[in-house]
Amino acid sequence: MFFWISCLAAGLSLYLLVWVFTRPLLQKKGQMHHMPGRLLLHLSWPWILALTPVCQPFVSWRMRRGLSQRLLTAGLGQWCLPEHIVAMQLFGLFTLTLVSALTLQASGVSRLTHIVLPCLLVGLVGMLWPRYWLRSLARQRQLQMLREFPFLLDMTTLCVEAGLNLHGALQQAAQHGPEGPLRGELRHALADMRAGVPRVQALQKLAQRCGVPAVQSLVTALAQADQLGMNLGPLLRSQSEQRRVERFLRAEKLALEAPVKMLFPMVFCIFPCTFLIIGFPIVIKLLAFDS
Repeated sequence: MFFWISCLAAGLSLYLLVWVFTRPLLQKKGQMHHMPGRLLLHLSWPWILALTPVCQPFVSWRMRRGLSQRLLTAGLGQWCLPEHIVAMQLFGLFTLTLVSALTLQASGVSRLTHIVLPCLLVGLVGMLWPRYWLRSLARQRQLQMLREFPFLLDMTTLCVEAGLNLHGALQQAAQHGPEGPLRGELRHALADMRAGVPRVQALQKLAQRCGVPAVQSLVTALAQADQLGMNLGPLLRSQSEQRRVERFLRAEKLALEAPVKMLFPMVFCIFPCTFLIIGFPIVIKLLAFDS
């Protein structure tokens, strides 16, 4: 009788464990179509959504403001919230700590001190990884915008000088410009204008989503020109020339940084091999001379 009661309790415990760990997947399955196509994020997203209500009270307004700006810059503001990033950090901490503990225990490590410290270090890496991923994603997106911006600005300048107004020139740039995040943000701004948002306000939101100083400078210049009634042709032409000068200076800066970046592999990879090839015959002759 006791054996059957134990089996029933074990089966019930296993069922409850499976139910707890699979319930987020069943409840949040319909919300997964908003995510980017990353396999690891797709697999962990239901449990991140389950942890979000737990993390939401601990997100301060300062943290929320900073994470919201980073999410907008990274292009994730439409589906991801600041508490989702905090939930990712908590999920990474728990998951990597548990996996590392099970791995060390399975490898034969029995001392508690040899398990706790490596698990805490691995868990700390898992907690910091979402912030690093978000920052790198925003940086890559901004670099891509900087590459697209001069061409879109030249197209807008040509359309304005050909007789179109600013709205028509922006529509032509959004329609025929190079495919990328800046073109998508420009289309978003044009959609806001069609929805009734004032043009200056829509462009300011565009600059806020991009997080690129060049776009912010252009939006500020367009807002001042709209208030003062200035001619947009010379203004856009000067902005285009300035952006191309900045692009040339960035390329020159990267070219000057290349020798410094090559110093480490040269010192630790190329120079030892060179010294070994040069010094090996000398060492052989010295050994032969001593013998």
